[in-house]
Amino acid sequence: MDSTPHGAAITAVGLGLKGPRGWVFRDVDIDAPPGSLVAVEGPSGSGRTCLLLALAGRMRITEGRATVGGQALPGRMPAVRRSSALAHVPGVCELDPALTVAEHLRERMLLQRRFGGSPLALFRRRAARSDDRARTTAVLAAAGLDTAELPKGADTAVRDLGRLEALRLSLALALVGGPRLIAVDDTDLKLSDAERDSAWELLRALAAGGTTVLAVCSRAPGGAVVVPTAPAARDAAGRPAPSPRRTTVGRLRKGGAADALPATGRA
Repeated sequence: MDSTPHGAAITAVGLGLKGPRGWVFRDVDIDAPPGSLVAVEGPSGSGRTCLLLALAGRMRITEGRATVGGQALPGRMPAVRRSSALAHVPGVCELDPALTVAEHLRERMLLQRRFGGSPLALFRRRAARSDDRARTTAVLAAAGLDTAELPKGADTAVRDLGRLEALRLSLALALVGGPRLIAVDDTDLKLSDAERDSAWELLRALAAGGTTVLAVCSRAPGGAVVVPTAPAARDAAGRPAPSPRRTTVGRLRKGGAADALPATGRA
């Protein structure tokens, strides 16, 4: 296990995933210390989500080796799942538009007590309610979601939330179990420039607090460990051209076929 008390280090060498129609991603190398902001950068259909799910222990790799929080993949997928949480991942982990913010939080607290804590906690209702209130306050603050600013407070339905507010709620729910790693898809989708800056500021703050953050995006921010899923730009000699924007610590050297997704093993 990592010596750090919380965040999960991510390492990968030659990581790949193949389905019946080809490679989803291949030859991925990553070296991200605990508490990193890891940006999986690339266009839609380039294998970004599959790589995200593989590193979160939700999809079985077919080539290479990786460790997340000291747990080897694919052999220790259950352990990686227990120490990680999904925020917004379309088709896998999504908010229910008909539920309110408060209903989502109550549901998540009940699930945490049932599956993430001692069974005896289910019978200590008064103490549990107090713990839930404290935890709710803490995760909302960490995600930067102020329910007093919502149209109907905590009774605002998800369908009435803005894209950034919905992202903040997804992150708050993911934080309930105190994960070592949080994975979030489509981080910068449908956000204005100002909202995008706010989203990355939030994710940087979570990482600075010790939680490793794995985020899919179309354009990575500065200061992130970047894992691109599109072919690298090359110079006149055919060599990968260095990026002038940032240092790329993680890099995907070969692309893959996104339509291999249906054949992957999901937990």
